[in-house]
Amino acid sequence: MALPRPDAPSLRGAVDLSSLVSRATHTAAAEARGQSPGEASGSPSPDAGTIVFAATDASFESVLDLSMTVPVIVEFYAAGIEPALASVVESYGGRLALATVDGTANPQLAQAFQVREVPASAAVVGGRPLSLFVGQPTTAEVRQVLDQVLEVAAQNGVTGRLEVTPPEPGAESAEEPTEPPLPPLHQDAYDAIERGDYPAAQDAYRAAIAQNPRDALAVAGLAQVSLLARVEGADAGAVRAAAAQHPRDLDAQLAVADLDLSGGHLEDAAGRLLDLFLDLDQAGRDRVRQRLLEYFEIAGVDDPRVGAARRRLTNLLY
Repeated sequence: MALPRPDAPSLRGAVDLSSLVSRATHTAAAEARGQSPGEASGSPSPDAGTIVFAATDASFESVLDLSMTVPVIVEFYAAGIEPALASVVESYGGRLALATVDGTANPQLAQAFQVREVPASAAVVGGRPLSLFVGQPTTAEVRQVLDQVLEVAAQNGVTGRLEVTPPEPGAESAEEPTEPPLPPLHQDAYDAIERGDYPAAQDAYRAAIAQNPRDALAVAGLAQVSLLARVEGADAGAVRAAAAQHPRDLDAQLAVADLDLSGGHLEDAAGRLLDLFLDLDQAGRDRVRQRLLEYFEIAGVDDPRVGAARRRLTNLLY
């Protein structure tokens, strides 16, 4: 995980992201169809006062506009890795906004921000990008980085605040049912993940599975947090270089497959391991099979890529 030093954030030499969008093109196309520019983008712009919203390649112009008022944190995620910064950003009371981006579905943005794996977070201040971190740091680490972003924003004259209208008393409870509490061990795992203690979260999920082997949420949760624990602090460049230098080394290939999956590239991760499968001894094949089953849990059974990889694994097994 890469966290900037306290004196690191700076917009000096930053690339202008305005090349991602063409105001003239959007406006002309919108006027020709009788639409507003936000409608023409293919995704709605955030409403006034909206702190957390989804962004896409097509709608990113609204993020650039908003970044002239407040810094916008951009959080990249993918299937099996949900956005996690909303509550922290909301706690700043409108001094920051959060745009969540599916990195797999929005390749222009992923390329513009040089995102090679997810989760990853950046910021846009005054239309210019600022790299923040890769992975899921603790809440305390996130706050430290966001405080630095606000300092950079102040230095560049971006000091606005979004006016967020609080819900009327009783409105939230009337519109949205109260979520039932998590089972105790699931709550223990969630709390451990929040503080960045992945081993404790793994222990909690294992205990839940021991109590109920059919606890599908615990099985999926264990797979997800195990992946986070394995990729935390990994040097992506070094991992990929080791895999390239030792193409038949199972540990090296498992490590780079984890990076592929963390970036949302299930096909690459599964294909890499399945290509190696027949050359392995039985112990190695068992390790690959177990790792692939974890990947399938993370991606979800409805993902068509899971079905394709599962069929290929079955053919190799039998």
